[in-house]
Amino acid sequence: MSVDADGSESIVDRVYAELRSRAISFDFKPGERLNEGDLAKGLGVSRTPLREALNRLNTEGFLRFSPGRGFFCRELDAQEIFDLYELRKSLEVAAVRISAERASDGQIDSLLSWLNSALPSTDLDTPKLLELDEEFHERLMALCGNAEMLRVLRNVNARIHFVRQTDMTSANRSSTQQEHRVVVEHLKRRDGQSAALVLSQHIDRRIDRINAAIKEGYAQIYMASNARRS
Repeated sequence: MSVDADGSESIVDRVYAELRSRAISFDFKPGERLNEGDLAKGLGVSRTPLREALNRLNTEGFLRFSPGRGFFCRELDAQEIFDLYELRKSLEVAAVRISAERASDGQIDSLLSWLNSALPSTDLDTPKLLELDEEFHERLMALCGNAEMLRVLRNVNARIHFVRQTDMTSANRSSTQQEHRVVVEHLKRRDGQSAALVLSQHIDRRIDRINAAIKEGYAQIYMASNARRS
């Protein structure tokens, strides 16, 4: 992250963070063309930092750019979401095998301790449930010690965040919590093959829900949009 001369976060980073958050949550509707003039005015910035932030988001897959037409919000595309889940699965399964050989006992015990403290609660809302789930998978990935794999996973998690949120409930959070525990227990026994198998099946169950989650996601986006207009 770049900083200004006074040590504060740069204008570009601030604009990027705001637009990234809006893109992740589909505050921009799927396929919507972004009006750069309105965005610049609303964010209180010039076109230069805005365009730099938009280009970063396009590179990272959160927006689309069409020459001569401008920037657009990405679609909720089933094939793209499937591809991202498949990438996530490949990354995590490979990483957990590495972790079984590379992670220290202390690191594994620390993850298990965190898991014990992150038990699901009926008091938690859906965003918090998803936050806990994403944090577990990123902590699990970190055990392999490969910073680039973790960086890619974080990008993937952000790009499927909205779809996962529509499919997240306290009920399935409770069941996945148990699967998380089984993965870590296999790691404690240095059984990378069993940990990878459980993790693969765990992610596959969510892949099976992609089409239903996307349908629900579209409903949420347009219901929210209608509510804002009324």
